[in-house]
Amino acid sequence: MKTKLLTICLLLFTSQVLAEECKGKYWDNCYGTYTFEDGGTYVGEHKNNKAHGQGTDTYANGNKYVGEYKNNKRHGQGTYTFADGDKYTGGYKNNKRHGHGTYTYANGAKYVGAWKNDKRHGLGTYTYVNGEKQVGEWKNGNYVGK
Repeated sequence: MKTKLLTICLLLFTSQVLAEECKGKYWDNCYGTYTFEDGGTYVGEHKNNKAHGQGTDTYANGNKYVGEYKNNKRHGQGTYTFADGDKYTGGYKNNKRHGHGTYTYANGAKYVGAWKNDKRHGLGTYTYVNGEKQVGEWKNGNYVGK
């Protein structure tokens, strides 16, 4: 019980520190909006002048990412929505899809499974628009069988 209470207090304290509005040229342990030259924006937590923690990137091309960042890279859990209607929800590591995730295509097809370095890699299921499924092992983006 004491551990849970300590964890809750620590989270509340951390949230209050990060909730401080970013000011000046160097942003550390704060929350703010950064607008890029192309019109895209990042709204979220910053640490050491980088996107770090929870944030939302809205790109000039219409794509959007909502999720976790580490040192200016998508890292942790997040959702990336493409302007064309495709959507990925799952794990990221160093800006690449990594771990378990679901990629839903605008046409209705879907892949649910493992990712590594931005490619389907490991166990997964690809469901075609017509309902047929490919279930099994994927390696470097290619289906290798059951």
